[in-house]
Amino acid sequence: MAKIKLLANIEESYNELRYKTSWPTKKQLVKSALIVMIASVIIALIIFVMDQVVDRLMHLIYNL
Repeated sequence: MAKIKLLANIEESYNELRYKTSWPTKKQLVKSALIVMIASVIIALIIFVMDQVVDRLMHLIYNL
């Protein structure tokens, strides 16, 4: 009985993904990927700068 329910759930999931989901176009996908990559680089740079500032402050504090 559990196998039948599992197969029914898989079939329902497939049908929803195939017929009810709107997929982005290639242009939309590329644009979104570029935005995510640029945002990731900006956030990484911010974290790097913050890390460097804290590191230098700690060196100043512990070298006094």
